[in-house]
Amino acid sequence: MRAGVKFLLDIISPFCLYASQIDRGFEYDMPSATGILKINLDAIASNWRFMRDFAHKAEVSAVIKANAYSLGATKIAEMLSSQGCRSFFVTTLDEAFEIKPFVSSGSSIYVLAGVRPGDEIVFAEENFIPVIYSIEMLGRWINYCEANNQYLATAIKIDTGMSRFGIQIDEFLKELPFLSAKKINLVLLMSHLACADDRQHSLNQLQLKRFRMVVDQAKSVFFSMKASLANSSGIFLGKEWHFDLVRPGAALYGINPQPGNFNPLQKTISLQLPVLQVKTVTDKVYVGYGASTQLEPGARLATVAGGYADGAHRSLGLKPRGLCLGKKVVAVGRVSMDSTIFDVTEIDATDEEILNAGIEVIGETLTLDDLISTNHSLGYEVLTSLGHRYQRNYQREP
Repeated sequence: MRAGVKFLLDIISPFCLYASQIDRGFEYDMPSATGILKINLDAIASNWRFMRDFAHKAEVSAVIKANAYSLGATKIAEMLSSQGCRSFFVTTLDEAFEIKPFVSSGSSIYVLAGVRPGDEIVFAEENFIPVIYSIEMLGRWINYCEANNQYLATAIKIDTGMSRFGIQIDEFLKELPFLSAKKINLVLLMSHLACADDRQHSLNQLQLKRFRMVVDQAKSVFFSMKASLANSSGIFLGKEWHFDLVRPGAALYGINPQPGNFNPLQKTISLQLPVLQVKTVTDKVYVGYGASTQLEPGARLATVAGGYADGAHRSLGLKPRGLCLGKKVVAVGRVSMDSTIFDVTEIDATDEEILNAGIEVIGETLTLDDLISTNHSLGYEVLTSLGHRYQRNYQREP
C-alpha cells in the first residue's frame, strides 16, 4: 500500500512543484509542447501601406479569409483597420461575424462565398456584402431585395477566364439592361486573375480586355459602381489592372507576388519548433516510421514538437530544413503526427544547448519564399497549413 502511495507521489510531485513556482511568480524552465509562430503585425501593416502607395489611386482592401491565411483574422483586421483599410474580403458568413467587431464602423465586409438560401436576412441586418457568382443566386438576392423594398449593397463576380466562380460574361450582359430596374445596389463588379504571378502569360491581357469591356458597359448603368480585378500578383502587373479597388491577400503576409523577381515586401512570420529530446545513437539505427532512413553509430538526433497534425508535411515539405544555433539541419525519416526528427550531428553544442535553442524552420534565413521554391508549393498552401496548435505570438514595435 505504502509503495503504491509513494509511486503516485513520485508522479504528482513535479507537477505540484511547477504549480507552486507559478504561484510564487517563478519561471519554470520547461520546453514548450508546441511551436512558437511569431507574427509581425508591423510588417503586415508595412506591406499594406506599400501596396497602397503602389496602387496609386485605387483603394487597397485586405483579403483575410481562412483566418487571414491562418495568421489570425481578428488581430490582422484590427491592425489594418487602424492603418485605414476599409474593405475586407472573407469567404464565409462565420468569418464575417468574426471580424466585424474589429474593423472600423462603416467598413465593407465582402463575403466571397455569396449568400446561401435563407441567409439573405442576415446579410441585410448585418450589412455584409455578398459576392454573387451565379444567375440563380443573383435572382434569389434580387427577389429578397424587392420583397423587402431594400436596395442592399451587392458585389457581382464575373468569369473572365479562370473558369472557377463567376457569372459568364454573356449571361451577365444579357441581364444587365434589366438590373437597373431592379432593387439592387451594385457597389462592386469583380473578377479574378488566373495567371497574374506569370506576367508574360497571355491570359493576363485577355482577362484585362474582357473585364474592361464588361466594366465599361456596367458603369453605363451603375455609375458609382467600383471595379476590381487585381489580386496580390495582379497589383504588380501595372496600373491598367488596378481599376478602382485591388485585393491583396498573400502579399500582405510577405509572399513574393512576383516569383523569380526581387520581393519588395517585408517578411512577416517566423516559426520555432522546441526540441523535446536529443540522443546520440550507439548502433546503426533506422529512423521513423517505415524505416526509410538508416544512420550510422554516432549520429545525433533532435526530436521536435511539430508533425503532420501541425501541417508540417504541407508547410515545411516532406524533408523539412531548419536552423539550430546558426547551423542548417535537415529532417530525417518520415514526419510523424506530432513530431519530426532532425539530424544535429554537426552541431557543436551540448544537448542542453540544443534543447534550449530549438530549431527555427521559418525565419530570416529560411524564408517563406525559400520554402515555396524548395518544395514547389504555393505560398497560400504554406501559410494555411500552419497548424492551429502553434502558439501565435503577435509582435509590434513599442
